[in-house]
Amino acid sequence: MNTASFRSGVWLLSLASLLAFLSGGTSASAEEPAPAAKCEVQAVKDLDYYEGPDADPKKHKLDLYLPKGRKDFPVLFFVHGGGWIHGDRNFFGVYGTFATRLAELGIGAVVISYRLSPQVMHPGHIKDVARAFTWTYKNIAKHGGRADRIFLCGHSAGGHLVSLLATDEQYLKAEGLDVRCIRGAIPLSGVYKIPDGLFANVFGRDEQMRRLASPICHARADLPPFLIIYAESDLPTCDRMSCDFCKALQECNCRAETLEVKDRNHATIILDAIIEGDPLQKTILTFVQRHLE
Repeated sequence: MNTASFRSGVWLLSLASLLAFLSGGTSASAEEPAPAAKCEVQAVKDLDYYEGPDADPKKHKLDLYLPKGRKDFPVLFFVHGGGWIHGDRNFFGVYGTFATRLAELGIGAVVISYRLSPQVMHPGHIKDVARAFTWTYKNIAKHGGRADRIFLCGHSAGGHLVSLLATDEQYLKAEGLDVRCIRGAIPLSGVYKIPDGLFANVFGRDEQMRRLASPICHARADLPPFLIIYAESDLPTCDRMSCDFCKALQECNCRAETLEVKDRNHATIILDAIIEGDPLQKTILTFVQRHLE
């Protein structure tokens, strides 16, 4: 499969699934009811996380979704997908709704945008993610969150970016932080090894550069805990890549586990997660609670 067809497949699958969802074609699993008492949610949008001379007026921004009236709450830092060339923190309201569901459960959520290819090549995307995380770490306490309780989450290309941020320490070190500032990582349907011959327009063709862009190549001891999630009907190799990444982490004595979500594909794994009471929300909540101390 070439880069263009893979990229188009991801985008069309996401768009088709979104349209089906919005027209009532997707329904939530009825395994778990929503909690009886929900937090009221306060949204704070369009905050600049980078204001350097090359700042992008649209992409260097993030949105906060906060459990109103709560203090010292954990935070989920979310990075969108789109093959490193599409998408933003809005995406027809999907990511904002997902963040709202988490805030209703008492988890603050940060949803970011970042520059895309062809505007930037790797490592431009991950540098933006590191900048946004640093802003969150330094500022979330002003909004009631705990800087020492920030968890990463991302879907598809976002799953790759949060995994790279949590494994390759150079990007946070450039911002004056390190991976110990990350409490845990929950990538969804991510890419953990840049496939041969694919995404040259994002990562170039240099073999060493592509290897260093692969989170699996940075597995080592003392990384944050990982919950690596993928869909039963995910994109080809996503299941195997997730399991290989998990195994590489475990072999370094890192805390890592995988979860296959039944009856979902690469797009619906995130689209269904915005439905009130969806089990994936509880899965994230459980992982966060387990790693708070």
